[in-house]
This record gives sequence, structure tokens and C-alpha cells, in this order.
Amino acid sequence: MTRRLIELSHVIEDGMTTYKGLPGPHICDYWSREASAAHYDDGSTFQIGRIDMVANTGTYLDAPFHRFADGDDLAGLALERIAVLPGLVVRAEATAIDADLLDPLDVAGKAVLIHTGWDRHWRTEAYQSGHPFLTEAAARLLVERGAALIGIDSHNIDDTTRRARPVHTILLGAGVPICEHMTNLAALPEADFSFTAAPPKIIGMGTFPVRAFALVD
Repeated sequence: MTRRLIELSHVIEDGMTTYKGLPGPHICDYWSREASAAHYDDGSTFQIGRIDMVANTGTYLDAPFHRFADGDDLAGLALERIAVLPGLVVRAEATAIDADLLDPLDVAGKAVLIHTGWDRHWRTEAYQSGHPFLTEAAARLLVERGAALIGIDSHNIDDTTRRARPVHTILLGAGVPICEHMTNLAALPEADFSFTAAPPKIIGMGTFPVRAFALVD
């Protein structure tokens, strides 16, 4: 059987909005091809790009440091926690995704990806509110059952109508990374795939964009 790679990340573009109220990225040349030409005699030209952005841009991974000052930052995440994890997709239709949907599932050691279809609203005003989220009970069950990583194709894994983020607190407090703003989860089978969402090794940061993808057996 031919193995397939499936893209699960949004494209990052200059000026785009990921999270309302946060600035979009500014992408430009630091060293343009035209400027570089004067440094070479053989016609070579090079581009060195520059991007200025907040960490919560596009599809990104939250490490425990995002919520807890003494938690693992991006550099502290071992590859075993974020790469080539056995994957499990949960199809969810409710806005508040509760523990009863997850209870029958074997999530131990797996990247549990919550497919809500909310990515259909990406880059629209509708994406920013009324989105699906996990309940506290669902987060506690995932931790108790030993889930390795949780992903969602929604605006936030928490209910943003509240002035609290209990799901981030529960998951990151247990050392479980979170991948938010995913896309294309409809293309995945429910199981029989591995999942990777690896950010750069940066000390002192708890969130960064990732190229999330699945390898389907």
C-alpha cells in the first residue's frame, strides 16, 4: 500500500489575521535578489526573507510554557512528544465537545485530532466567534487516559466567551501540547496514521507556527 502525506496546516501570508486583536505577520525581503547581485561576479542572486509576527500565527503548537512559566518551552519539547505520534481523529458536531464523545476511545499515547469542520470559516469574520471547543471534562478525560497531544481545527480549544482558559490549563499543566487552527482533517481516516507538528527549538517561547502533517499508512 502506498503511504500518503496529508497537509494539515494553513498557509501564512503577509497581513493575515489568525486571532482577532493580534497583529498579522509582516513578510518582506531582508536581502533582495537585486541588492545581492552586486556581491557576486557569476550572476548569482539570493533572497533572504524576513518575517515579523506574533507566535500565535497560522497553525501553531502550544507548549506548556505558553501557560506556565516553569513549563517546557519549545526547546524543551522532545521530538517524541510532537513527531510521528499515532493519530486518532474524532469527528465532532457539537459546539461544546464533552467527555462523552471521547469516553469510548483509546487515546493513550496518541495525537487526538478534533475534526469540527470550523476551518471552512478560515480568514472570515465567522471564524472568530461561536467556534467549537473542548469542555473541562473532556480535557480531564484526555489527560487521565494518557493522550499525548491534542489538536483542533477551530479558533481555540477553549470557550473564548469566558474569561478563563481551563482546557489550556488542564492539558498544558499535564504536559500535553496543543495544536490549534488546524485544517483538512476531513482528509484523514479515523486511525492508521502518524501525526507530526514540530516547531523550531526556541528557548523562552511557548508557541510557534508548525507545518502539521499526517502520514497515512
